[in-house]
Order: sequence, then structure tokens, then C-alpha cells
Amino acid sequence: MAALKDISNLDDIKQMVDTFYDSVRKDDLLGPIFNDKLQGRWPEHLQKMYGFWQTILFDVRAYSGSPFPPHKQLPVDKTHFDRWVMLFNTSIDAQFSGILTEEAKMRAANMAYMFNHKIDYFRGLENK
Repeated sequence: MAALKDISNLDDIKQMVDTFYDSVRKDDLLGPIFNDKLQGRWPEHLQKMYGFWQTILFDVRAYSGSPFPPHKQLPVDKTHFDRWVMLFNTSIDAQFSGILTEEAKMRAANMAYMFNHKIDYFRGLENK
């Protein structure tokens, strides 16, 4: 088996994002949430994710905005974020290997942790 290459360009990001979100769509825990929220707007979401990861990994200003607000009201908890990270890591590890690959996995894990923490925080405020 040939050695896996690192993420190195926009085409790699598109491959990473498309493969990952294909697994999310099919997942019994995450699929219903994403499919309900996006309702046919997957192409727009994927385009946004290409820009997001291009900005994070290549320091190219291809994404603007705040990624948290669209996730704030989703019916998710730590279980969902753990599954999201597991699917992300499984997907990316099957395709790539290297410094930027590890950076992407670290950034994804940090985002999942932060989003989960912020959602819990806001829910706590609402329940006071």
C-alpha cells in the first residue's frame, strides 16, 4: 500500500470535507441532525467548509464569519461531538498523513470541545 500524502492544496481539502460529510450524512446519530438542518443545502455547506478549512490550514482568507452561531441551537451534546471527532479522524486518517493532517485533527477536536462547552454554557443560562 502506498504511503498517504499530507493535505497540501484545495483539492485535498475538498476531498477531506466531501468524504467526511458523506460519512456524517450516513451516520445514524449525526445524519438526521445535519440533514434536517441543511435540508437540501449541502452544496452551500460544503463550499463554506472548503473555505473554512482552507483558512485554517493554509492561512488563506477564504472563510469569513463565525462558525459557532449556526450550531448553538442544534439538539446535540458531548455524545454527538465525540462521534463527529471520531468520524473526522477516521475519514482523514484513511486519506492523508502528515503535519497538516495532524493539524486538521487537532483543530477539529478543539472546535468540538469548544462548541460543546459553549452550547452547555448557553443552555445553562437559559435554564436559570
